Amino acid sequence: MGFTIGGIRDLRSGSRRRGRASECVTTVAEYTGLWGWDVVPGARASRAGRPSGAVCSCGAGDCPSPGAHPLSFAPPVPAGATLDAAAAAWAEVPGAAVLLPVGRSFDVLEVAEAAGRHALVRLERMGLPLGPVALTPDGRALFFVAPGAAQELPQLLYRMGWDDARLDLRCMGPGEHVTAPPSDHAGLGPVRWLRPPTLDTAGRPPQARLLLGTLAYVCHRSAAS
Repeated sequence: MGFTIGGIRDLRSGSRRRGRASECVTTVAEYTGLWGWDVVPGARASRAGRPSGAVCSCGAGDCPSPGAHPLSFAPPVPAGATLDAAAAAWAEVPGAAVLLPVGRSFDVLEVAEAAGRHALVRLERMGLPLGPVALTPDGRALFFVAPGAAQELPQLLYRMGWDDARLDLRCMGPGEHVTAPPSDHAGLGPVRWLRPPTLDTAGRPPQARLLLGTLAYVCHRSAAS
């Protein structure tokens, strides 16, 4: 892939001196080169002076997802892309948000941030395998799990006895995208890592069934309280 963890960190440190655009390029290169993820350029949003909503950079006045969707005209940067390839791609879309397509390398279990933090502590104490976990500025925790979880979720919840419960839990799958740290999400602020990816977890996130029972239980307790 042409990257090492130390090399990416050196590039990232240097990029801070060169500006936000270069930092974004090294972030894209890290996601594609180290973690093996595809990256998609995304729209940005601004809420400055607009308490009623955000203005999306896509230009559509009735955009249903301001600052939280791919740019229709920009091709994805594939997994394994080099730093030069990432730089060339982002030069065509300066200021774009970094989005990750769901359903290829991972699906995502999404819960409220408070429930996600509580569940993460429980899961770590239980010694269960965990993948990356991100936090959005609107208070959601995103647990990266193996692809296929979105399709399996109804059956998994049924088997675990949670199919009739009203849970603040959903699974994102093919066709959806998550805003990747440290990009801004919907004009609300940056997404950040609660549990960053590693070489062990980025390419082999855990099966959803290993986390789902704990996540469902914590969501149920949170709703009850």
